[in-house]
Amino acid sequence: MSVFDVAKYILEKQGKMTAMKLQKLMYYSQCWSLVWDEEPLFKAKIEAWANGPVCPALYRVHKGKFKVTSADIEGDSSKLGENARETVDAVLKGYGGKPAQWLSDLTHLEEPWQKARKRARAKPGQNSKEAIIYADMHEYYSGVAQTGEDV
Repeated sequence: MSVFDVAKYILEKQGKMTAMKLQKLMYYSQCWSLVWDEEPLFKAKIEAWANGPVCPALYRVHKGKFKVTSADIEGDSSKLGENARETVDAVLKGYGGKPAQWLSDLTHLEEPWQKARKRARAKPGQNSKEAIIYADMHEYYSGVAQTGEDV
């Protein structure tokens, strides 16, 4: 399953949304897959950009668009297995109703994005190609899950 298959699934479930919101929902889907399913949802890299986590491979597809629809993404949502669908559905239930800026602000408060920015020595507002690593995602969100906070 590819990053495009997951993006297609999210857009089919949620409908048209900003590119920024799609990127954040992709990030949280990846994070929670690492915690709940103990494996990445997709293999594409997520980088610590100025406005939060971004998957460059997906960004290249929607670059220049403010809003994105499922028709914009060449993916196949039927490639998501049951566990993947359950994970993404839970993420959409928890984060899907939030505005893009709220999601971006939340990622800035969380360690995985902060650690990647620190490794890159990126200044506020400066882009970074530093990857947010699986170990940081898993460690941080496993801790969130143990506190009993809902997604």
